[in-house]
Amino acid sequence: MSSIKIECVLRENCHCGESPVWEEASNSLLFVDIPAKKVCRWDSLSKQVQRVTVDAPVSSVALRQSGGYVATVGTKFCALNWEDQSAVVLATVDKEKKNNRFNDGKVDPAGRYFAANRRSVYKLEKEEQIPDGMCIDVEGKLWVACYNGGRVIRLDPETGKRLQTVKLPVDKTTSCCFGGKDYSEMYVTCARDGLDSKGLLQQPEAGGIFKITGLGVKGIPPYPYTG
Repeated sequence: MSSIKIECVLRENCHCGESPVWEEASNSLLFVDIPAKKVCRWDSLSKQVQRVTVDAPVSSVALRQSGGYVATVGTKFCALNWEDQSAVVLATVDKEKKNNRFNDGKVDPAGRYFAANRRSVYKLEKEEQIPDGMCIDVEGKLWVACYNGGRVIRLDPETGKRLQTVKLPVDKTTSCCFGGKDYSEMYVTCARDGLDSKGLLQQPEAGGIFKITGLGVKGIPPYPYTG
C-alpha cells in the first residue's frame, strides 16, 4: 500500500459540512453546509468555490441524470439549477412537523433519492464515535466518517470487522466520498460547530474539506437521481 497523505484542500469553515459528491464532468466536489443553508461546488482544477444559498438547512446534494442537481432542503426534495441559482420543490414531507428536517440523503443504484430524518442516532464502539456519512469502494467495503472520532474507518459489511483507520486533524468528521480522475482520492467533510475557542485554535482546519490519497483502493462513481 502506498503512503497515505492527508491535506486540507479547502478551508471553507463550514458550520457543518456534509454530503460530499464528486462530479466527474466538471472535476468538482459538491458538498453542503447544513446550518448555513448553502450548497457548494469546489472546482479541483481552478480551486474556486461557487455557492448557492437556499431557504432552509440543506442536508444533502446529489447529481441529477437530466442535468443540474437535487438536494434535501428542510423537509423538501428540491431540484437545483446552478446557472440561475434557483431551487424548485419536487416533493415535501412532514409538513406538520415544524422542527423536523432531513438529516442526510443518498441516491441508490436504481436512481432513487433516499433521505432520513433526525430521529435516529447510533453509537459506534467505545470512543465517542458516532457513525455518520459513508461510501463504498470497488471491493465492496464500507468507509464511514466517525463524528467526534476524527477519523474514517474501512469496514467489511459482511463481518463487521474494521479493516483500516485513517485519522484526520479534526474531530468532527461528517462524511466521505471517492473522487478524482480515477476515483482513487477520498474527500472528507467536517464541522466546526460545537468546538469552543480552544478547540478551534487546536483545529484551525475544522470545517474544511480534506483530501486523502494513497489509500490503495478506488471508489465507484456516485449514482445520479433519475427523476
